[in-house]
Amino acid sequence: MITATEQSCDGQRAEDGSVFPLLITCDSGETTLAETEAWIAENRNELDAKATEHGAILFRRFPLATDVDFDTFIAAFGFPNFTYEDSLSNAVRTNRTERVFTANEAPADVNICLHHEMAQTPIYPSKLFFFCEQAAEQGGATPLCRSDVLFDRMTKEMPQFAIDCAKKGLLYSHVMPAVDDAASGMGRSWQSTWKATTVQEAETRMNALGYSWEWQDDGCLKVTTPRLQAVKQLDDGRTSFFNQLIAAFHGWKDARNDPGKSITFGDGSSLDPATMDRVIEMAEEIIFNVPWQDGDVALVDNYVTMHGRRTFQGTRKVLASLVAS
Repeated sequence: MITATEQSCDGQRAEDGSVFPLLITCDSGETTLAETEAWIAENRNELDAKATEHGAILFRRFPLATDVDFDTFIAAFGFPNFTYEDSLSNAVRTNRTERVFTANEAPADVNICLHHEMAQTPIYPSKLFFFCEQAAEQGGATPLCRSDVLFDRMTKEMPQFAIDCAKKGLLYSHVMPAVDDAASGMGRSWQSTWKATTVQEAETRMNALGYSWEWQDDGCLKVTTPRLQAVKQLDDGRTSFFNQLIAAFHGWKDARNDPGKSITFGDGSSLDPATMDRVIEMAEEIIFNVPWQDGDVALVDNYVTMHGRRTFQGTRKVLASLVAS
């Protein structure tokens, strides 16, 4: 029988009457994976609700060591699976199981900026799971940021920008390589992204989703999204700064892409760099850096909370899984 309790931890934040993230530890000693499955199945509705309320839950000291254990942990929630193959993720990833794949495989010295998973596309997950298979020797934390809290602060400090985000939405542009480029945080090829083997197949998929595009002489593909939301109204009345604005403006940089050309408002007007610098500062002021320990699992509500990745040294193995909207 599992005994799991809510605990406090260094850096944990108090936001709007709730802690962020919620930390739940297993205090039962020699607990089995089967007992963990049963505990999740019994409590999954409550855990789901708490993930939304708090923005994220960090599970610690549960009996998980492998990708298969992680898969079993996820399956116990009964959420619909959202496969990497079906996603429009920019990142190069490797599947471990049907549900589980590697997190962004960009090099250790690449800082991955805060973002809502796949909010730069018309198709995005409702939740994410992360699993620490092996913590880095140094660094490698996953920063988490409550976007409802950020939007509240933005509305008070820069109300016109908040209004523009809500009314205008955003357009994202980037160049997809002809083959996977694991050296980039956004190096997934157009063939993999669009599940296409020919130009015609890719164009059919892009046209169906409202994208515009331009083929490059080197075989790469420049795409621009349809107008996408920059804020999201949550079912409980909160408003979330739901986008990839920080990541695109500050982090979409590689041999093919310039972050200064990656994003505009939905009407094509440009973003003010000084305003964006302040938004990034505000987000950094309210983050929680997940101090990964081997075996940790994080359940993140993708509508509420942004995530990223700090640079690191040594080997870092963090796996991920997505939940369909």
